[in-house]
Amino acid sequence: MNDIRITYVTITYNAAKVLQRTLDSVLEQDYPNIEHLIIDGASTDDTLKLVDAYTARSNAAASEHQIQVVSEPDKGIYDAMNKGLRCLTGDYVCFLNAGDFLPSPDTARHIAEAATNTHHPTPNTQHPAVLYGDTDIVDGEGHFLHHRRLASPEHLTWKSFRQGMLVCHQAFYARADFAIATPYDMQYRYSADVDWCIRVMKAAAKEEVPLLNLHMVVANYTQEGQTTLHHRESLWERYRVMEHHYGRVQTFLLHCWFAVRAFLKY
Repeated sequence: MNDIRITYVTITYNAAKVLQRTLDSVLEQDYPNIEHLIIDGASTDDTLKLVDAYTARSNAAASEHQIQVVSEPDKGIYDAMNKGLRCLTGDYVCFLNAGDFLPSPDTARHIAEAATNTHHPTPNTQHPAVLYGDTDIVDGEGHFLHHRRLASPEHLTWKSFRQGMLVCHQAFYARADFAIATPYDMQYRYSADVDWCIRVMKAAAKEEVPLLNLHMVVANYTQEGQTTLHHRESLWERYRVMEHHYGRVQTFLLHCWFAVRAFLKY
């Protein structure tokens, strides 16, 4: 099991108010084979002081976790995520951004166990292309608010996202070879993560590599993010992503149904 290396990529920019719980949750993991990449956009607050203290704590505890820090100007969050993809050395990658955190100290261990113990339907498949789970929503202080409204389906495919982003980005562990071959599309400012997940799953389907439901909460997601701050722009961009992958007519009809369903609910 310990042969599976999990890479967590944390994107930061002036994130000192929320970063500590993210760093603590990775440091507290009882699984040894973890790489933590912190890709910072040249923060001017105390973000890098927290990162330096985090690295010192990890060294003092003789942790086997590997920490790598890059701090330089970037062209936005998805540019920073692409830097993370270029730096990673793990078998799986998860983007755990500032303010988000792992729910318990054994989260990474259970994920590695699941990847190792999976019975594969094809002999040339070593590990699932994607490991995915559920998400809890927390407030700006990290306190639990509620379970994410969209639940992870038992059998996830790239077509599943026609119904919305059923798996949160922070709960989506992509196998490194698929992830590295699928950089984030910089034409999107708010929804490149949706597009990225779909394209990773498309690539997995083409290679007939399975996806695995972990049946556990694997991330606590902070509600106040870029897509919340820019809600209208994010929704329009997500619509464009869906048109690209699922077609104009089908996307339009699906959104008509979403509107009717919301109307009937109220």
